[in-house]
Amino acid sequence: MSGVAPPIDLTAADAGQAAPPPVWLDLDNPTDAEREQAERLTGLRVPDGEEIAEIETSSRLVNDHGVLRLSTPMLSRGADGVLTAAPVGFVVTPERLLTVRYAGSIVFDHFSQHWRSKDTDGAGPGMEPFLGLLEAIVDRLADVLEHMAAELDALSTALFAPVAQTARSARGRDLFLQETLSQIGVKGERISQLRDGLLGVGRIVRFVPDSVPCCIDEAQRRRLATLDRDVVSLSDYDAQLTSKVQFLLDATLGFINIQQNDAIKVLTVVSIVGIPPTFVASLYGMNFHNMPELSWKYGYQFGLSMIALSIAVPLLLFWRRGWL
Repeated sequence: MSGVAPPIDLTAADAGQAAPPPVWLDLDNPTDAEREQAERLTGLRVPDGEEIAEIETSSRLVNDHGVLRLSTPMLSRGADGVLTAAPVGFVVTPERLLTVRYAGSIVFDHFSQHWRSKDTDGAGPGMEPFLGLLEAIVDRLADVLEHMAAELDALSTALFAPVAQTARSARGRDLFLQETLSQIGVKGERISQLRDGLLGVGRIVRFVPDSVPCCIDEAQRRRLATLDRDVVSLSDYDAQLTSKVQFLLDATLGFINIQQNDAIKVLTVVSIVGIPPTFVASLYGMNFHNMPELSWKYGYQFGLSMIALSIAVPLLLFWRRGWL
């Protein structure tokens, strides 16, 4: 339907105006006063942060006499650039859409700009921005999954590259493996958060058509069915990335174990090699008067030669066996 009002910031909305409420009202980290103002403006109850953060399906998907109250976790980039999972709530009626979020979102910012310049047409004005947001969220999740897959490929290449392993010093390899292990942990956490977001969107796109069948047309049903297929496909891709994270985690821990075994091997060889010269030095350090070597002119040199030989022979044996 053309002429639909664009989403507006609540601070710019005047509750006393005679103009009708906007089709889409987006509440970004609202205060209690702003929530009350939105309720007066739309006649809808605005959920608070605790409500949209509920994890039970019965709390996330509610049909309140034709008013859909939905919520799902969504990745959000904080001021420090770190991705975190933050809940977002939707209140959907045939006439309008109200969204509540407590963290910044690139998806909402970009779609808001798109929606302001778009003429909409559909069975219900409130459904159009809602479906558009769901599509934008799924597109964003797909982009993040692709980016995550590229980062995992880069980690895998760096981890298994023979040149990268041999060119580093022992200390360098230790630091590299520690950093890689940390990065794998971060990637695994992000993929888990993406899985939660996909699960939430998947529940929504299956819940909406059966909850308000009279408020959506056939074209919107097809859009929801397409979203459902996309979510299933992305969930499979997310599971594949999860398996890759587990593989890289196992491989990194295996390399760390190899590094530790090498260190233990060196200590073992050193301790074994040190036993024969210690025995020789202890034997000739007793200085008994009836020791034949005590009166030898070159007894000292003989003792040193015995010590050197007792070191060289074990080292040679270890080298021939490939232990060094």
